[in-house]
Amino acid sequence: MQLYFIRHAQSVNNHIYLETGSGDGRLADPPLTELGQQQAIYLADFLSQSNLKLPEIFGDQHNVRGFGFTHLYTSLMERAVQTAVVAAAKLNLPLIAWEEIHEVGGVWLPTGEGGAPVGLAGPNRAYFAERYPRLQLPDWLGETGWWNRPYEAVEQRPRRAQLVVQQLLERHGQTDDRVAIVSHGGFYTNFMSALLNLPATSDTVPAAGQTWFSLANTAVSRIDFVDDGLRIVYLNRAEFLPREMVT
Repeated sequence: MQLYFIRHAQSVNNHIYLETGSGDGRLADPPLTELGQQQAIYLADFLSQSNLKLPEIFGDQHNVRGFGFTHLYTSLMERAVQTAVVAAAKLNLPLIAWEEIHEVGGVWLPTGEGGAPVGLAGPNRAYFAERYPRLQLPDWLGETGWWNRPYEAVEQRPRRAQLVVQQLLERHGQTDDRVAIVSHGGFYTNFMSALLNLPATSDTVPAAGQTWFSLANTAVSRIDFVDDGLRIVYLNRAEFLPREMVT
């Protein structure tokens, strides 16, 4: 299996933090900015390129022959879905929702006592079906919203990352599948830590003895699952974006 971990394009919350250095005014489930929508188009164009006439050298470690995805998954968060639907249309692939690859914390706002985070419902089946008809939704999703639970605590995040690794191997382990998932920067660090058996990470920045994996908006990381091991082919690849659009 080849795994391609892709971060969503720039969201409204990303822009707020870029401009202010804080999360003041954040949205619970932000959409893409105008810049983010442009990034998503560049990403889709990049992923759809192919040149099969070129020789395959060392497993095509830079994907110069193309990506050849067999599966495309997305988080149910709006910014990920908005990014992924552009790629799915360009690639003519089904887009499959994967609940567990959501961003750390879930859908929330700091509306509790003292600014404590409070979990919200999130969009429901009718919302997604109306706006994103290409998206294949899980059978359990009804009209009450996909999140609809408390804020995800820090200690829960590494366990969820381990679950995603397990689910990934159950679905695609020991295959030649080329799997792309459109997910989030915070979850990326937890996922990579679980994959590489590194210590669990803190909330937003690494503490002593911890590792943080940076991932730009729409950047692509590729990990090949080879026999019983891993080949880290590249991380945080975003050269397909114009320099002024890298965020």
